[in-house]
Amino acid sequence: MTLDVDAVKAFVAVAELRSFTRAAEALGSTQGAISVKLKRLEDRVGQKLIERTPRLVRLSARGAVFLEPARELLAAHDRAVASLAAVRRHFRLGIATHVGGAEVPTLLARLNAHDPALTIEVRLDDTRELIAAFDRGELDAAIVRREDDRRDGEVLAPEHFGWYATPDFVYRAGEPLRLAASAPSCSIRDVITGTLDAVGIPWTQVFLGCGSFAVAEAVSAGLAAGAFSSRLVPPGTIEVSRKFGLPPLPASEIMLLSTLSDAQSRDALRTLAMAFREHRPSAAANGARPRFRSSQMVDNPV
Repeated sequence: MTLDVDAVKAFVAVAELRSFTRAAEALGSTQGAISVKLKRLEDRVGQKLIERTPRLVRLSARGAVFLEPARELLAAHDRAVASLAAVRRHFRLGIATHVGGAEVPTLLARLNAHDPALTIEVRLDDTRELIAAFDRGELDAAIVRREDDRRDGEVLAPEHFGWYATPDFVYRAGEPLRLAASAPSCSIRDVITGTLDAVGIPWTQVFLGCGSFAVAEAVSAGLAAGAFSSRLVPPGTIEVSRKFGLPPLPASEIMLLSTLSDAQSRDALRTLAMAFREHRPSAAANGARPRFRSSQMVDNPV
């Protein structure tokens, strides 16, 4: 049996993005074309792979079994095509330290599998530093938190924040809040301290970390409270906004900036965006702790 690579790619995109709409956008196609390719694949294998209703998209039992082999088939195909390239290409990618979580290794592995001839140079830094580097032409792409009203990037996901501390952390109203935060140059720190200042809550920074991981370790140790994305909650901590009467933190967005225009690089960017969205739990959008995604997937209304 011979399978159509484009049809398999359409199936994997629908399965990973939970939506015919987003799959079409990721592949630079239309919903109609995606549906035709999926139907052609299902006719070829003689199995129903995706179950779809007006409000729901999910893998069938056979589709769930086929998904990983389908990914392996696409990776092998991409490696075969890439092996014909005579020149290795370079991809300079910046990822903000407060954005990248457990999905970062997956993002890089997916990019490498998609295009083995691509040399990936990764820079981890604060959003402000990465945006400045991007604007200077030092980066080809960057995954960062939206700063100000910048609109030249592709929105990858919303980002919600909350206040976290260990269950035994003590804070009394009127006293300075013992705060763990990143260096003064970090944009997240400005949001945190500015929010406290706006409502008249005094604070003292008892831990100055270099990056979000160091700050998370300090909060997990009970040294201070801190503000974190709902995706990156430090282990052993709880949300304490209501408990301590702390003000809500403004939501933001994670966006992808890029100057790449050639078809091969744009295809790599689509792979990057797809992998990032796939590994962002939907619970994070509601301010909840991350949970594993089930096989049931909700489609975007058309």
